[in-house]
Amino acid sequence: MAYPLPEALPVSSDVPTLAELRSIAEATPIAEPAPTDSSLLPGAHTMRRRIAFAVVNACTLASIFLGLSAVFLAMRDDVQAAALCLIACVLFDGLDGALARKLGVSSPFGAQMDSLADMCSFGLAAPIVVYASLAGSVSTVAAGLACALVAGCAAIRLARFNVSPKDGRFFCGVPTTMAAAVLAIAVLIGLPIPGEYQVAGVALLAIAMVSNFPYAKLARLLRLPPWLAVIPIAGALLNPRLTFAFIVVAYLLSGPLLWLRNRRAPHRVA
Repeated sequence: MAYPLPEALPVSSDVPTLAELRSIAEATPIAEPAPTDSSLLPGAHTMRRRIAFAVVNACTLASIFLGLSAVFLAMRDDVQAAALCLIACVLFDGLDGALARKLGVSSPFGAQMDSLADMCSFGLAAPIVVYASLAGSVSTVAAGLACALVAGCAAIRLARFNVSPKDGRFFCGVPTTMAAAVLAIAVLIGLPIPGEYQVAGVALLAIAMVSNFPYAKLARLLRLPPWLAVIPIAGALLNPRLTFAFIVVAYLLSGPLLWLRNRRAPHRVA
């Protein structure tokens, strides 16, 4: 049985037509994502600040280039010149941070650049120079393992430093800059120590970088009584190698001693 179709379907006045929908879509502006500031230099971009920012990062790049030069010199068995390049890396590493704060151009980009430069110069170049200096005096495997430990601990130390809260008084573990300076000076002056003990010292220094022992920053060391500076100066004049070894050992022992003191008196302010 066939049923007759209605002549027209009822259209509700509340439903917009296709033409009305098209006009609404054309009239509605499309929300665009807010532009993000991709500038590496926060704050005002004056010419003075741009130049200062470039100078600071040039110091960081100089540290990388000097670290690479140290590797090339170590490959040619010129470990003395390589050690000098590492010491220059330490100087530039301190210079870029000081300039950034002095000129007011500190930035997250600069912090990341500094960390990458430290890994290149202190985490890679320094152990390569040490390995070259130990060649022929100890087992190749032992020297390689100790230097690999320095590289691995430096990477862990730098990554931990980047994500950890900062303490204005102490470092958590020996900083990579300090460790590299110790290694470079030891290579430069040629400590009269058997190779096996040198390898053990390199491994101990690497472990100290990732330890949780507190080590005083340079600003706190400078506040010590001035007369204490007479002791290392006099020792350096009499026997520089022995004096250097004594200072390094004393600094390494200061971390565990401070840690023990804080455990016995946790509420005492250092």
